[in-house]
Amino acid sequence: MKDKQSTNKIFMVEPEVFFMNPQTASSNHYQLDDKHENSNQILDSAIQEFKKFKNCLESNGVEVIALKGSSECPDHIFPNWFITFENKTFQIFSMLAENRRLEKTPEMINYLKQDYELTEDMSNLESENKFLESTSSMVFDRTNRIVYLTVSPRANAELAKEWCTRNNYELVMFETESHAGSPIYHTDVLMYVGTTAIGVCFDVIKSEYRDHVREMTNKHHEVIEIKKEQLLDFCGNCLEVPNKNGELLLAMSSRAFNSYSDEQKLKLAKHFNKIVHSDIPTIEKYGGGSARCMIAELF
Repeated sequence: MKDKQSTNKIFMVEPEVFFMNPQTASSNHYQLDDKHENSNQILDSAIQEFKKFKNCLESNGVEVIALKGSSECPDHIFPNWFITFENKTFQIFSMLAENRRLEKTPEMINYLKQDYELTEDMSNLESENKFLESTSSMVFDRTNRIVYLTVSPRANAELAKEWCTRNNYELVMFETESHAGSPIYHTDVLMYVGTTAIGVCFDVIKSEYRDHVREMTNKHHEVIEIKKEQLLDFCGNCLEVPNKNGELLLAMSSRAFNSYSDEQKLKLAKHFNKIVHSDIPTIEKYGGGSARCMIAELF
């Protein structure tokens, strides 16, 4: 029996601190400097945006587990250091930024261990400068056992190959070029996979890889193409989440929703019962991540 693509239960982290993380700035070109802003106001705004997004998901029938973040982790709001699987196992991954490594708190790991068996922890690879940042670096087609990955400072090609071989996933690896001319830091910035649809921006994939990615994404799904400019509005940073009735929702930010064209929304409406969105401008501006980055799936 094939794995489900998505789950009704998700994990989120309410920030204890929030600011532009200087340790991630070299690879994340979507976050903006906050040095002229009031740090307390930024945190207050981020907490309010977090709560509204959480409430939005819950009011649409999604089960949300929310834990409190650490005061040492400005990016704790983006819990992308672990993966859970339907067989009730989980794995922990290696993170590039030193303060992001601290996100793997004993409290959160112990919380996960209540329901999941830890089968692999790649944290030791951080000392070897080998990074693979979980569901941000790897976008999963769980049903067809395919991983999509763009190589970046946060996604080591050899490590990705080894992981996919070990875990029986086919790897579709490619290179990208962002608006800043460097690789896109996380694959989930440019694509997402749903049960019957894939949203993807082919424009940023280097031409020598494009045909293969196009072929693979079209194999099992209808493809909704995202324009290069729309990535700046986080249109690729979305996640399919079923509600308690099994209806498929697509979660995104209001900025992304407003950037989608009417034609794109009509295509999405064939695959999702509803687009749920919430306004998270502070989180997007200073964190350089959006709705999908804020959600970890609990299978």
